[in-house]
Amino acid sequence: MRIVHTESSLGWGGQEIRVLTEARGVARRGHEVILVSPKEARIHAEAARFGVEAVALPIGRKRPGGVMALRKFLAEHPCDVLNTHSSTDSWLGALASVGQSRAIVRTRHISAPVPRNFSTRWLYRQAHHIVTTGEKLRLQVIEETGADAARVVSIPTGIDLERFRSADRAAARAVTNLPSDAFIVGIVATLRSWKGHRYLIEAIAKMPGLQLVIVGDGPQREALEKQVAAANLGERVRLVGNRDDVSPWLQSFDLFCLPSYANEGVPQALMQAMACGLPVVTTNAGSIGEIVTDGVSGVIVPTENVDALRSAIAMLVDDGATRTKFAAQAEATARERFGESLMVDRMIAVFERALHG
Repeated sequence: MRIVHTESSLGWGGQEIRVLTEARGVARRGHEVILVSPKEARIHAEAARFGVEAVALPIGRKRPGGVMALRKFLAEHPCDVLNTHSSTDSWLGALASVGQSRAIVRTRHISAPVPRNFSTRWLYRQAHHIVTTGEKLRLQVIEETGADAARVVSIPTGIDLERFRSADRAAARAVTNLPSDAFIVGIVATLRSWKGHRYLIEAIAKMPGLQLVIVGDGPQREALEKQVAAANLGERVRLVGNRDDVSPWLQSFDLFCLPSYANEGVPQALMQAMACGLPVVTTNAGSIGEIVTDGVSGVIVPTENVDALRSAIAMLVDDGATRTKFAAQAEATARERFGESLMVDRMIAVFERALHG
């Protein structure tokens, strides 16, 4: 098959990484895959690292020029399946495909509410199939858009289980230059408000024996740096920015925390942490509850609740046996359910159904 992915997002996080990971995996199965994105988008710059062909088009905004550019490109490069991802490129792709016979697959990555209006329902009707990253999101899309349930499927993101696996913590800390004798709580996430970093910093502030390492970058960086400085936590909280390879950082942590409160699908970093054999503390935002079982592979706490977050961290710090039990179950879950090849198999099946009915 010939598959074109469109992604209008200029940011860099789990959604964009999934697009490239999936595109790479499908291409490795012998299909022709091209990514279309704005030239200034981070995903355009990163595509080469994933071995994905990328074409720059002005699709970053909902404008007629973007529709025309995409329609022209698709006329010159006919595809069997157009897989759209963000709202803007989904609109441009749908409008550019009016009167065309190609199959459209819409992937919905996040749990933000879908507008309940006629135009949005029209948009979702243009997709032959809709893919969500979790079952809770699937049900949300069906309910909010009126889409036929038979056309909506949940396909969680897959990760590289060879890259993300448990490893010797001392060796990992030698790579990341983290102290060998500290108990380290870590988070890997784009610095967006709804990821809940500020609640984690506030929780750690009253736990003097712990260190917090924050991997990632984003629009909340300045606010978080100010919070750390105001609380005099510079010696215990490190913001290390984006890292091309986060696996040694995950392998350096004793505990992984992701206190998200909105907009989540199934966070890749949470899956990666579990695959690295880390116990986790998180919330039930989005479809997180579909991969983390409270009291089995981690602890699920209420959103935006610093006291509950602090209590869960303290319990796992103090109870090494429970940490070990949760870590083993988290890794077993990841090995069974999170493989990249499973995601690719299921996406190819969706593309084939969209193409052949």
